[in-house]
Amino acid sequence: MSRFPGRVDLSLDFERKSDRKVQSSDITTTSPHLEFIRSHSSGKLKFSPEQFYDFTASDLEDQGEIGQGAFGNVIKMRHRLSNISMAVKRIRSTVNEREQKQLLMELDAIMKSESCPNIVQFYGAIFREGDCWICMELMDTSLEKLYKYVFEKLNETIPEDIIGNVTVHTLTALSYLKDHLKIIHRDVKPSNILLDRRGHIKLCDFGIAGQLVDSIARTRDAGCRPYMAPERLSLSTNSYDVRSDVWSLGITLVLADDQ
Repeated sequence: MSRFPGRVDLSLDFERKSDRKVQSSDITTTSPHLEFIRSHSSGKLKFSPEQFYDFTASDLEDQGEIGQGAFGNVIKMRHRLSNISMAVKRIRSTVNEREQKQLLMELDAIMKSESCPNIVQFYGAIFREGDCWICMELMDTSLEKLYKYVFEKLNETIPEDIIGNVTVHTLTALSYLKDHLKIIHRDVKPSNILLDRRGHIKLCDFGIAGQLVDSIARTRDAGCRPYMAPERLSLSTNSYDVRSDVWSLGITLVLADDQ
């Protein structure tokens, strides 16, 4: 019997506080969240076990903004010495307590996912004039931008084998988060699935990931509602599991394959 009304249990091998709003003036460098982030901002870039560098902001060349988010903006930057381009998320020092927790969740998730090939890689972090710069792997596009280009510009559809690859690689990332970090993503959608020209497919944006307790998450106020599973929208249930991420992926794939 399904624990969620109207949903059939999937035959998959799954194990079974409110934030105080603060003013920006309350946030100082003594915040425990910022102090944790600062402690991991070593001023070192690690592209691989054999390739790492000491660096400062002056070692990075700004190549233009590639995105914006709740915390700040994302800039494409080139590390001059290695000639490697990166996505640098620049986080404002005035973020509130809730945003700090989300930033901490994202940083913690990507730092612990080094061994997963389907999660964007963390290269390093520094503080610059109070702001935190998080350096991550640069991808070429998102699934959202790809399917819009294919449908609207080329008047075609994404081939089924590519949709299949997106499915397998995203499920691999979700499985890694559940099995190794005990979290679920909670915001699976086309803009958070990234691709590059070499065929790599990676999951990003872990700011609202949820901690699992006995494989169950309980907080409800996170994510993009159009992609949420029914049990996350229902007022009659107060818990959900990783299958809600699988539902969100299903909606994502329908959009990518049926525009």
